[in-house]
Amino acid sequence: MAQGSVRSFFREYGIYLAWLVSMVATAGSLYLSEVLYYEPCKLCWFQRIFMYPLAILLGMAAFRNDRRILVYTIPLSIIGGTISTYHYAQQKIPGLAKLLPCKVGIPCNIDYLNWWGFVTIPFMALIAFILITVCLFLARTSSNQD
Repeated sequence: MAQGSVRSFFREYGIYLAWLVSMVATAGSLYLSEVLYYEPCKLCWFQRIFMYPLAILLGMAAFRNDRRILVYTIPLSIIGGTISTYHYAQQKIPGLAKLLPCKVGIPCNIDYLNWWGFVTIPFMALIAFILITVCLFLARTSSNQD
């Protein structure tokens, strides 16, 4: 695929792809908590605070083909990804959980899922935030170059 066609692809479909990722992440988090009964920790709630609005805002933007929403959704995605990074680090670096422990509810360093030794729920959220951010940046960059 040529560089120009990649740019045009993300200009056309970047918001849709970001919306799809946010919908899968939102549905996945609801499945884990409401079907599998995994209780979200404090940091999980903060990640949800940044992911759930993305599903709504990006859906509205995709429906209206409104690129002005990128100014608002990119910061949400970056902040959510930062929280996911910290949460993942708390799970994988034992001493970090002792610095700022979750004092209410379940501990944030608990691994409900640990596939292949590194894929945990915060890791999956981080990947979703990264994909959303990349799609939105590429959609923004492509639209600004025209």
